[in-house]
Amino acid sequence: MDNELAISVKHVSKHFKLPHEKNTGLKQALINFRPGQRQIETQRVLRDINFDVKKGEFFGIVGRNGSGKSTLLKMLAGIYQPAAGELHVKGKLVPFIELGVGFNQELTGRENVYLNGALLGFSRKQTEEMYEGIVEFAELEAFMDQKLKNYSSGMQVRLAFSIAIRAKSDILLIDEVLAVGDEAFQRKCLDIFEQYKAQKQTVVLVTHDMDTVRKFCTRAMLISEGEIVSIGNPRSVADKYSQLNQKAIDKVTDAENKKQLDGQFLKAKILGPDHSPRASFNLGDSLLVDINWHDLDPKRLESIGVHIFKLSGEHVTGINSRATKHPKNWKEKGHIAIEFKLNIAPGKYYVLIEAFHEPGKVTDSLMGGLQFSVITKTDMTWSGLTELPHSWHEDGVAGARN
Repeated sequence: MDNELAISVKHVSKHFKLPHEKNTGLKQALINFRPGQRQIETQRVLRDINFDVKKGEFFGIVGRNGSGKSTLLKMLAGIYQPAAGELHVKGKLVPFIELGVGFNQELTGRENVYLNGALLGFSRKQTEEMYEGIVEFAELEAFMDQKLKNYSSGMQVRLAFSIAIRAKSDILLIDEVLAVGDEAFQRKCLDIFEQYKAQKQTVVLVTHDMDTVRKFCTRAMLISEGEIVSIGNPRSVADKYSQLNQKAIDKVTDAENKKQLDGQFLKAKILGPDHSPRASFNLGDSLLVDINWHDLDPKRLESIGVHIFKLSGEHVTGINSRATKHPKNWKEKGHIAIEFKLNIAPGKYYVLIEAFHEPGKVTDSLMGGLQFSVITKTDMTWSGLTELPHSWHEDGVAGARN
């Protein structure tokens, strides 16, 4: 193994055998017993995985739930063995895979600190020297003499993480530590990651947080359905993961938008620049809201209003057709469309459409059934909900007083 490598994974595959019958006792096992007839399903979790991690790298592993990334981490930790291929780890490795796995619920927080310290290889004297720092980091000074079973899950995770980061190791495996705990705890985790990166600590991190990948990882790998999709630049990998996630989001959005979200008269759909149905758009794309109505007396149609809201409730814009010059006989044609340029922040949005028979009087409406997403753009030059038209004046404003 190359002296510059901390981890080497060559052609690794993993599968699990799943019996179809579930036996809850001896009687059930005897009933289900049929020689030669028991069906076993093979679940293939990882297929021909190849990658290396160099010493001092902060290496990210990302993928959707069920992609196989946690199974891979458990193989690196020695919990699982590969079904095929070779896996080599050079140096001492400490896994932060299931924080608090060695805790005893009937012991106090104090007793669990010493128990976990022993499991990590610390002497009692070493644990005593670290004890105050552990408790201070976990912010649990008032609870250390209570039994662990009286702790909330967040308190237990804070204590477990505070103990685990004391472990000295060549390689650290971290799985989803940011998925638990409150915002303050997560900030502490990020501070620890800053230290690891500055110290050139070899870290393998599994996470769903792409901001963490972009900020801390020196390289990253995307796994989907047990296979490597991309490996290399963390920003590129994070973008591809977001795109993969967006496909799943679009599938759900498409299904929702295809439902009969009709009002009494109104129907509508969201189209892309090519006039085909779309569920997601890049920042700056054009979006068309295509609206039609049937069985509506043109005399009862004064105008059409279209609003865009963020899914979290913020009103982005509202436009009414009465302020626009229309083609002749637009009401009789029963069809109109409005085009928006999506110069708005990435996120999930919905469209509200109203038909008015006079100002302020609604004849019919579609109340937010149509949804769409604006996809993250890594090279955004502004922040907030939208970019307002603006210009810079090199010499300030003439006549302005200080």
